[in-house]
Amino acid sequence: MQPVSAFNRDGKNKAQSSAFSRDVQIPPLGLAGTLRHPAGARALVIFAHGSGSSRFSPRNVQVAEALNRRRIATLLFDLLLPEEEGDRRNVFDIGLLGQRLIDAVRWIIEEPDVGTLPVGLFGASTGAAAALVAASLLGDRIGAVVSRGGRPDLAGGMLPQVKAPTLLIVGGADTGVIELNQWALERLGGEKSIEIVPGATHLFPEPGALEAVIELAAGWFERHLAAETDHPTTGNRHSGDAGQ
Repeated sequence: MQPVSAFNRDGKNKAQSSAFSRDVQIPPLGLAGTLRHPAGARALVIFAHGSGSSRFSPRNVQVAEALNRRRIATLLFDLLLPEEEGDRRNVFDIGLLGQRLIDAVRWIIEEPDVGTLPVGLFGASTGAAAALVAASLLGDRIGAVVSRGGRPDLAGGMLPQVKAPTLLIVGGADTGVIELNQWALERLGGEKSIEIVPGATHLFPEPGALEAVIELAAGWFERHLAAETDHPTTGNRHSGDAGQ
């Protein structure tokens, strides 16, 4: 993976073998984001941050950089406009946040330099519920979902409709959240798994905890997304209209 300064920042008409990083605005609202594409990218993961966070979340940035090193492109973006962030109700409006993720997927699959890559979602806190809502509505457009310290239970009745392979990662000391994740796991409709990181609390600040999250998440995405690119017919799976 090249350093950011070595990336081509226009990237618009570059082949998928080229590395680039660029700031983007996601329609229809112009939500700000950062798209990073390592050389030879095999898949793309869109991040949904949790309450009180943004595309600059240091934990999500660290996870994204690790995925980039494994040739997985990443999109980190703000789910709310600056004027919306002051209203705490928006942070917990899972339907609203899920729709923002759907908008991002619809946009990304039309981008010529990344549009044919298999797409996964990575959600933290309330962003995990938003990712699952989006996955339930987008069907096979989403190849995999990972939740880090998430609240997948907030996806409620949409959980049985999620068919994308879903991994729930929870800290072993995250009291109460483990039970909520186990409740959601029982209701998810597709392939699913839960991993408990021993001794970790909600934000995984303990030594080695976030590294464990990265290994689990990267392994899940490599298994369910990156492996698809070994087959020549999978490149078009995620093209077209994501609204179905």
